[in-house]
Amino acid sequence: MQQAYIEALKQSQLAAGFSEQALRELLAQGTARRAKYHKGEIVFHDGDVPEKLFILLSGQIRIQKDTLSGRQILIADIERPGDMFGEIYLFIAKRAYDMYAEAVRETEVLEISSELFSLQGAAGPLSALLQQNLLRIFAGKAYFMNNRLKVLASGSLRGKIARYLFQLGAEQGEIELATGREELAALLAATRPSLSRELSAMQSEGILAVQGKKIRILDIDAFEAWL
Repeated sequence: MQQAYIEALKQSQLAAGFSEQALRELLAQGTARRAKYHKGEIVFHDGDVPEKLFILLSGQIRIQKDTLSGRQILIADIERPGDMFGEIYLFIAKRAYDMYAEAVRETEVLEISSELFSLQGAAGPLSALLQQNLLRIFAGKAYFMNNRLKVLASGSLRGKIARYLFQLGAEQGEIELATGREELAALLAATRPSLSRELSAMQSEGILAVQGKKIRILDIDAFEAWL
């Protein structure tokens, strides 16, 4: 069973630079287990006490937060095998999650207890490499969240759409969205009907051309006016 965990860790940024023997040594310091979640099943709830981190093996996990009015705000979609989530809560002074993780489809994750990341028992070189990898992961997520905040701080929905498309490289020509309208609306903290209306309005004004998930900028000056 440990070999299966090692193969899963090899896909994660957390294990970058680690030999198989080093991974065995790390796993010996903590506990890990595979867990399967069905579509719609919650991996952790808002308010749960963080005791582990999670590495995606297969499927898809959606990190969301509910507003007081009941609207769902999309925080992140975890789709690539090897991607890690939930780890930040093990290193900040929060006693509970303030968001929740839900399986979008049949999903399998590797759950690793926080004992592994206390770093107290790891040998020097392993400890240093583990910290380096964690810092790299945290930096990447901080950069991602900074871009998200720039989008959400844009004010109007049109401004959010423009800044989001700009970050995806829409100015270079045509782009294809990785998410559907429902997910994009949640990402922009909007409702799907309001998103569809705004995209239709931008089409009517000759700013965008939208065909399914493909979007092309037609009027770059009008588009950039909303950045």
